[in-house]
Amino acid sequence: MVRFLVVPQWQGSPAARAMLLVDGASAIAGDLPRAATTVLDVPVEAGESLGTGVRRLSSLLRTREQVAEASTADTVVIGGDCSVTVAALAALPGGTDDLAVVWFDAHGDLHTPETSSSGAFAGMALRAVLGEGEPQLVLSPGVPRDRVVTVGVRNLDDAEVEVIDDLTQLSVHDLDRIDALADAVGATGARRVWVHIDVDVLDPAELTGVSSAVPFGLSPSVVAAAVRALRERVPLAGATIAGFAPRSPADAVDDLGALLRLVGAVA
Repeated sequence: MVRFLVVPQWQGSPAARAMLLVDGASAIAGDLPRAATTVLDVPVEAGESLGTGVRRLSSLLRTREQVAEASTADTVVIGGDCSVTVAALAALPGGTDDLAVVWFDAHGDLHTPETSSSGAFAGMALRAVLGEGEPQLVLSPGVPRDRVVTVGVRNLDDAEVEVIDDLTQLSVHDLDRIDALADAVGATGARRVWVHIDVDVLDPAELTGVSSAVPFGLSPSVVAAAVRALRERVPLAGATIAGFAPRSPADAVDDLGALLRLVGAVA
């Protein structure tokens, strides 16, 4: 049975109005089955960097501990900022030795504390999945690069370009072929897959509630179809849907149809 773990963490986000992520997580949680849903009471305070290059590190570490305590098999994590995936993978039952990671995101999330201009951990999340970055937050061991597939990335900083070159990359147009994602993950040889979806991978015309919209994205129906085709080929170890930051309750209602289509694809 799928369990939903709602993690309304905002401290990893670089956005000026990062706390909208709390509202976004709450809006999604309201449409999830109550008996199968756990909502974490994440820290309210911003937290301290503790002498590192990661802003709000102390709060991020506390949330990571909560995720570890609450995680089970077959968990769908609802963020919050997209760095919650790193905590979920660190706590994944069975570890990550046989795991591929699919990273739907408009941005690379491939910074380290040394290259990040914001110090926000969300911008370092995929790099942390690879086992690189702030030692207190990275996966150890990281997921090998040949088992990571990015989808829909279209906004990279200069420091991220070289890092992404040796990852398998699918563009928005690659998903015109419904089996493209399943083929890419199948080629990794992984026996399980974690699907991370930062909702900014969607086109802004499809969903408005994101902090940093990037044009020419995917539609919810295309993402859902690709994920369903993937699940027919490789078992899902878990999933994340993150990055929903509606500016008002009315905006949240307008976007929920698209979000619930994504939830249905991974649940």
